[in-house]
Amino acid sequence: MRVLVQRSGEASVKVEKKTVGKIDSGLVLLVGFCEGDDQSKISYLAKKVVNLRIFPDENDVMNKSILDYGGSVLSISQFTLYADTSKGNRPSYINALGGDKASSLYDMFNEELRKYIEVETGIFGADMEVSLKNMGPTTILLER
Repeated sequence: MRVLVQRSGEASVKVEKKTVGKIDSGLVLLVGFCEGDDQSKISYLAKKVVNLRIFPDENDVMNKSILDYGGSVLSISQFTLYADTSKGNRPSYINALGGDKASSLYDMFNEELRKYIEVETGIFGADMEVSLKNMGPTTILLER
């Protein structure tokens, strides 16, 4: 499981020109799954995301989590996080988990996050247009 975490001012996701998820500030998560991912990995990474200290404190030092700082999460499914370009310029996605298994894990991940924080989402498998204002910029890859 891979989660690309981006600290964001405002962010939204559209499907067919309709906004399906939007946050004012917080974290944008791009989330991908592979074979072998399970509830323990999901729980671990959800806790890691909400406790990741990447928001500024009163001294402008990245020392606060989203739980301390405030905000919400925009979670987007992203199978291309498992792109493999080792054999050329055309990415292979053979390592990305697809279909119903990935959809189920994505739903479980978002439900795990919702135990801690408000979560907006895109639509699994849809062609999405994601807009965000990356603050910092701060982008961190988490993997388990």
